[in-house]
Amino acid sequence: MTLRYPLRYTVTPMKAHIERSLWVLLLPLLAGCDGSPWNNPYPATDAGRNILYSSFAERPKHLDPVQSYSSNEITFTAQIYEPPLQYHYLKRPYTLIPGVAEEVPQPRYFDARGTQLPADAAVRDTAYTVYEIRIKRGVKYQPHPAFARKASGEFSYHDLSARDLAGKNVLADFREQGTRELKARDFEYQIKRLAHPRLHSPILGLMADYIVGLREYAERLKQVNDELVKNGSDDAWIDLTAYPLSGVEVVDDTTYRIRLKGRYPQFLYWLAMPFFAPVPLEADRFFGQPGMAKKNLTLDWYPVGTGPYMLTENDPNRVMVLERNPNFRGENYPGEGEPGDAAAGLLADAGKPLPFVDKVVFKLEKEGIPRWNKFLQGYYDASGIGSDTFDQAVRFAAGGEAAVTDSMQKQGIRLSTTVAVSTYYMGFNMLDPVVGGSSERARKLRQAISIAVDYEEYISIFQNGRGIPAQGPLPPGIFGFREGKGGINPAVYNWDGKQPKRKSIEAARQLLAEAGYPDGVDSKAGTPLVLYFDVTARGVEAKSTLDWYQNQFAKINVQLQVRPTDYNRFQDKIRKGNAQIYEWGWHADYPDPENFLFLLHGAQSKVKTQGENASNYANPNYDRGFEQMKNMTNSAERQAIIDRMLGILRHDAPWLWGFHPKDYALYHAWYGNLKPNKIAYNTMKYHRIDSALREQKRREWNQPVWWPAVLGALVLIAFALPAVFAWRRHERGTAQR
Repeated sequence: MTLRYPLRYTVTPMKAHIERSLWVLLLPLLAGCDGSPWNNPYPATDAGRNILYSSFAERPKHLDPVQSYSSNEITFTAQIYEPPLQYHYLKRPYTLIPGVAEEVPQPRYFDARGTQLPADAAVRDTAYTVYEIRIKRGVKYQPHPAFARKASGEFSYHDLSARDLAGKNVLADFREQGTRELKARDFEYQIKRLAHPRLHSPILGLMADYIVGLREYAERLKQVNDELVKNGSDDAWIDLTAYPLSGVEVVDDTTYRIRLKGRYPQFLYWLAMPFFAPVPLEADRFFGQPGMAKKNLTLDWYPVGTGPYMLTENDPNRVMVLERNPNFRGENYPGEGEPGDAAAGLLADAGKPLPFVDKVVFKLEKEGIPRWNKFLQGYYDASGIGSDTFDQAVRFAAGGEAAVTDSMQKQGIRLSTTVAVSTYYMGFNMLDPVVGGSSERARKLRQAISIAVDYEEYISIFQNGRGIPAQGPLPPGIFGFREGKGGINPAVYNWDGKQPKRKSIEAARQLLAEAGYPDGVDSKAGTPLVLYFDVTARGVEAKSTLDWYQNQFAKINVQLQVRPTDYNRFQDKIRKGNAQIYEWGWHADYPDPENFLFLLHGAQSKVKTQGENASNYANPNYDRGFEQMKNMTNSAERQAIIDRMLGILRHDAPWLWGFHPKDYALYHAWYGNLKPNKIAYNTMKYHRIDSALREQKRREWNQPVWWPAVLGALVLIAFALPAVFAWRRHERGTAQR
């Protein structure tokens, strides 16, 4: 018997495939009916929330405040750690104010017999300076497993065995958390950590020159560590409380003193940096257990602070997230600023509690174009401006003033411009047998290259004119910088009566010949001169820049081999002295010439002392001038010493002085309380986001373009219907039979 099935239940494979294809086209159209942007890279649950969105291009290597000294790291550490002092957000010139300290400490001066001196006593009579710092009460650390305790009062996670650590790979695997109040001893402990032999703090060399007993303390800890290594316990935790540091004294729970050799007025600036933020013994003990470092369970990965934010997600290959610290002590937005701040709306939040933003999401973006497009779509709240997008974003008025283009203005995007307190340079490794050293041969080679690399052209091509060629390490705005003829580098420039003019390429070739490389050939070996350039720039976007550098060297027939690498590997090569020529930059930690001139101080050699002298430059005359200048207040005498030091540097040419950039940044209309601060980094707590406006604009700017999808669906339906009808006739006929 032949059975006749109801036609509506008859589904063949071909028909099912056609129907599924139609639904594939129609479902997205239905999904977009709620108005949500299809291209939103964030979870739908975050829509309308008080979140600030930003990006990063390179994984931060160090988040431990004893080691961190790069701008891509302090973006995070400055929001998490709270040093004693900070900078006023609105006032200019930059003004120090209390952070977790009760007040800005005033130095007290003493002679060699311990007698206190008046504040105006001669520098030569001062043997010691004492800073007494009182901290605020009621400040608490963020929730963290290092503070967790059992019912018995013992720490939950301070004595973990290998078995206890099994299965614990991220901080979240430690379920229990705790906190405690900030104590003065936490600041002492961090200063001791500067001398830890396993941490290689970049400021140990400098601070050992000032903090009484720090150099000896570092030597003592090295002996302790060497003994542990000898006994096969190289990963054993070193309890720093067992070794006293004479230059730091804890008076009570809220007061400690730091004793310095002689006078060092810039030390107050250091007290506003994460190097001097508190690190509790509990955190060091927790992360110092054997087996932790192998799992990236370290302070370098999981910082512990008292600041307004804490790092809750650290996936540097994808995203890093800061969230509001529930234990933050509280702080209010400033109630005063500069003239014009009130009119600019920068005082509308005066007296309101900080921080304003609940969460900050940093997405990894290695390429500039995707980052720029997401900014234009409203998915990043701020953006820099690359050379390839400059014309799209910026126009210049008749008077030369920069402004956003009409298209940017229609989106409510604002432009912020400011001269950076920075210098970008190309450095020579002075330990290298070819480009380094103090011989005339090497010096003239460096000078020839300095003339050949045309930074005026670089600024025009790659910076869109956003910068000025450097004549030395000091940028504008820093004491010691000179304008005009008195400030030029005579090894590279002539003065044409109005402005500096770069010397001719013929002058560079003459210097190269005098160095023993006529027409780019080593006269001793008879081989072409090949030099090696280590950079962090990689990918398609960097190719034109690197090609430009090679062309600059080719002007004097010198071959430049580029060795690109990631930033962390680059830092390792510099630290070990394995780079010949490198590119780097420096942004002021504090507004004083010492902060730039110490980058070439012999005692700060990167290879010898792990300092910040990446070129490993050493000149006794320069070093003597630095020792004279560093502790002086700004005066004509200090200026004269700086002039002599700059003359030595220009003659020796350990750097191609590069350029001082002008910073241009774009901000959306919903991003509030913005005032560029080129010294302070702990500024996220002041920023405000209008999330409702952002959500509205995202919907407006990311409306789906329907007609291609609708047209495609109609075309598919037109082709599919005959097939559907044919199959239906076939099935009906089969059923009747």
